[in-house]
Amino acid sequence: MAGADYTFIADLAREIEVPRNGILTRTLYADEEVKAVLFGFDAGQELSEHTASTPALLHFLQGEARLTLGSEVRTVGAGAWVRMPAQMQHSVSARTPVVMLLLLLRKGGP
Repeated sequence: MAGADYTFIADLAREIEVPRNGILTRTLYADEEVKAVLFGFDAGQELSEHTASTPALLHFLQGEARLTLGSEVRTVGAGAWVRMPAQMQHSVSARTPVVMLLLLLRKGGP
């Protein structure tokens, strides 16, 4: 729900349905400072290794995944939070159905 000066979502995990045998994304908010994208991964789905051109925050809301950050591999679950600098190689592989919030921190903000 969006107000005049704010956006309120009571439960982020309910804002996306995890697709069967796929990955679904939904942009929740975007302006010149930040872009908020919600991901739903079915078990076994993967975002292969890539980089982002801006710093990013990952917040895992539901499920379990294998997260690669540079050369480190971690198992993450609900509640895990990561800050990544721009250009960091990373990948996400869902072990169970996963819901993850991505915040891309754009340049040009005040």
